[in-house]
Amino acid sequence: MKLVTFALNGKNRPGVLVNNRVIDLAAEGLPSGPDGDLLEIIRGGKPMLEKIAALSSRSDAISYGLKEVTLAAPVVDPQKVIGIGLNYVDHCKEANLKVPNAPIVFTKFSSSVTGPYADIFWTQGVTTEVDYEVELGIVIGKAARDVSEAAALDYVLGYTVVNDVTARDMQFSDDAGQWDRGKSLDSFCPYGPYIVTKDEIPNPQSLDMTCVLNGKEMQRSNTSNMIFGVAKIISFISQSTTLLPGDLIATGTPFGVGFSRKPPVYLQDGDFCICEVQGLGSVRNKVRVIKR
Repeated sequence: MKLVTFALNGKNRPGVLVNNRVIDLAAEGLPSGPDGDLLEIIRGGKPMLEKIAALSSRSDAISYGLKEVTLAAPVVDPQKVIGIGLNYVDHCKEANLKVPNAPIVFTKFSSSVTGPYADIFWTQGVTTEVDYEVELGIVIGKAARDVSEAAALDYVLGYTVVNDVTARDMQFSDDAGQWDRGKSLDSFCPYGPYIVTKDEIPNPQSLDMTCVLNGKEMQRSNTSNMIFGVAKIISFISQSTTLLPGDLIATGTPFGVGFSRKPPVYLQDGDFCICEVQGLGSVRNKVRVIKR
């Protein structure tokens, strides 16, 4: 299933996408999250997904055409947005950094989350080196603490597309750097356009992924090239931190990011960036620099 949060008349509602129509789950009696999103649906677990599956087969379910609604981030305000750094060998090489022995974990503030087709924006002068990063996203379906790698995929609700937008001048500033700050500006985590439930993605380690900037392909890889796969990432994080329903994990980006190019390629006002993962759709975002 493709689970979505959509805006209708300015208000978010949970939905499921079936044949280019969005079934309104709230109108059919299912719960909305605090932001009108999918969070309560996710917390409902398998019984809730079974109800949605039954609704999906009903021709009389209340629904809207995709052109009638605006897709929002599936979970508007997740409790945690976790990133994994340097998770592709070719990206480590282009960044001239050592291949890690364990997943490198950082966070993106939840206020950085934005919709799959919303603008990426920042204020002029705050940063001048903003980069794109196509990534496979994991959405957690139930609380996970100290889980084994063998059991880790049982805790996944589904998968999505993330653009881990990064202000490199902030990330690499000073001696220690500012990873969280550089990755957490407002709008720097567009994701969606939906959550594809894991039953439709039996092997998350075999998905093609691309990033296209202004019509030019900048990144192309496959999740099979990850250093640490989805199961390892979930297990590793859960050893120290409880993952909760709706939490989002961005699993790292492959070769081709802007800062490592010669000359560097950074996002500019008016640019249009498309990040796509096979079977999961794409996030498509215009870049806007706000003048002071």
